[in-house]
Amino acid sequence: MSKYLNLEKNPKYINLKEPAQIIQEGGIVIFPTETVYGIGVNGLNETAIKKLYEVKQRPINKPISLLVNSIEMIEKVAKDITEIEYDLIKRFLPGPLTIVLKKKDIVPDIVTAGFDTIGIRMPENEIALKLIEYAGVPIATPSANISGRPSGTNLKAIMKDFNDKVDYFIDGGISKIGVASTIVQVVNDNPYILRKGKISEEQIKEQVLLSKQKNRIIKGK
Repeated sequence: MSKYLNLEKNPKYINLKEPAQIIQEGGIVIFPTETVYGIGVNGLNETAIKKLYEVKQRPINKPISLLVNSIEMIEKVAKDITEIEYDLIKRFLPGPLTIVLKKKDIVPDIVTAGFDTIGIRMPENEIALKLIEYAGVPIATPSANISGRPSGTNLKAIMKDFNDKVDYFIDGGISKIGVASTIVQVVNDNPYILRKGKISEEQIKEQVLLSKQKNRIIKGK
């Protein structure tokens, strides 16, 4: 039977240590972020990720992003990060942006559907950040819905689909933003929007332009 923890009105984050341990051990936890609720597992555990695909009924050829809680954790799973990518990370994260970076070998191929890149996001939600901190690993986290259905922003509705299929539900109330994150990939120093979301293409292009101007000034010294 799935366990349930309500942190909406009484946010005792120390209680997140139990679901964090479940993630460490290969279990599945549904938890809030500022965009929509996520369904997550240890992002470095291939067996847990396979189980996540099955429970969510997600096609195996669709990659899953990793949620992290720090730049240091990003650097554990991604490599060859450019100055423009670092500037995007520093400006928009924590927040509703997923940035696609080159993955390190530590990330199982099943997470990325065999691609050499990985989507990474740092959520702007204290429950999610503390859960990642206590788990000590990046959490592979698609939206908490059966594939093909709308993303969930209210845990009570989500529980109907996943009751007894996951190990833990964490209730943080209604999602603040309610739409999925923007996904961006930088190729040859140019940003490409792979999915529209809260952060606009204009905001991203503005930051990339600032980064390029800064880099030109540095090179000109």
